[in-house]
Amino acid sequence: MSRSPVIGWDLGGAHLKAARLDAGGCPERVLQLASPLWQGMEPLQDAVDQARLDLGPAPLHAITMTGEMVDYFAGRAEGVAQLVAMMRRQLPDATLRFFAGREGFVDADRAVAAAPLVASANWMASAALTAVRVEAALFVDIGSTTTDLVPVAGGRILAVGRDDAGRLAAGELEYTGVVRTPLMALAAEVPFAGERVPLMAEFFATTADVHRLTGELPETADQYPAADGGAKTVEGSARRLARMIGRDMESASLDSWRRLAAWLARAQAQRIEDACDRIWSRELLPSDAPVVVAGVGRFIAVELAARRGLRWVDFADLLPAGAAEPGQIGDCAPAVAVAWLAQQQ
Repeated sequence: MSRSPVIGWDLGGAHLKAARLDAGGCPERVLQLASPLWQGMEPLQDAVDQARLDLGPAPLHAITMTGEMVDYFAGRAEGVAQLVAMMRRQLPDATLRFFAGREGFVDADRAVAAAPLVASANWMASAALTAVRVEAALFVDIGSTTTDLVPVAGGRILAVGRDDAGRLAAGELEYTGVVRTPLMALAAEVPFAGERVPLMAEFFATTADVHRLTGELPETADQYPAADGGAKTVEGSARRLARMIGRDMESASLDSWRRLAAWLARAQAQRIEDACDRIWSRELLPSDAPVVVAGVGRFIAVELAARRGLRWVDFADLLPAGAAEPGQIGDCAPAVAVAWLAQQQ
C-alpha cells in the first residue's frame, strides 16, 4: 500500500513536539520547542509556525495534546476546542486527524465533541505503538514534567486509568520529571551536614538543577529559564539548590551540593521505581518483560531496568531508522507515535 509523509504533533503545555515521517515510516526530522501555553496561545502559534518551516509540508497531520490542561483555559473542553481551532487556522489546506485514544483518530469537529477522549491522550499513542512492536513490556516515558508508566502485552494496552485522574490514582502517571519539577515535590527533608533539614516550600530550584549537578541532564533538555533566571551552569544550580535549605552556595563545598543533588536524584528515581513496582505487582506482564524507555529522563528508566536485571529497549528502536537522531525520537515519543499510527491507517 502506498503511503505519504505525515507530520505528528504533540501540543503540550510547556513544549511543542513535532515529528515528520517519510512515506516508508522512517522518522526524518523531530523537534521540540518551548511554548509556554499558560501565557496564552501566541507562544504555541509561534512554535507551530517555526516547526512548519523546519519540517516542510505534508498532506496529513496527526495531532495529540496535553496543553488543554493549562490554567489559561477555564477547563479542558475549552482547551481542546481552542487547540483544535488553532491547528485548523495554522494548517488550513492539510488533512488533520486528532488522536482520541480508544476511538482512534477523529476529524476536527468530532475532536471538539469528544474532548474527554482527546484530552491528554498522548501517552496512549506511544503505548499503542509499543504494543504493536513489542510482545510485552512496561513503557516508561520520563519527560521534563511527568512520567508515564504503561503496561502492554499481546497487542493491548493494559493500563487501569484512562484519563489523568484515573492514571494518577492508579500510579500510571507520576507528576515528576527531570527538568521542571520543584524540589519540594521530591522530599520533605534532606540529609545535609549531619542533620535532617526541611526543604523550603519555595520555587528556588528544580530537578534540572539536580540532574545538572549529577551530570546526567541531557544538554538540550532544559529549554526554560532557571528558577532565579540565573546561569544554567553547575555553579548556578548549586546556588539555587543551597537556597532550598536556607543556605548560600559558599557555605559548603561544591562536592557537598553534588552529594545533595545525588540524594534528591535517588529520591526521584525511587518514586518512579515504586510506581513501577505497583504496576508489576498486578502480574500482567511476564517477569522478563523489557522496559521500553522514552523521554528526556529515560536515563532513570535505564538505570531502573539495570537494577532489576531487566532488558531495556529504546523507543527509537521500535521504528525503522531514518535521518532523525534516535535521541530526539525518544524525547518526542508521542509526536512520533501519532504520526506512525495515522500513517498505518
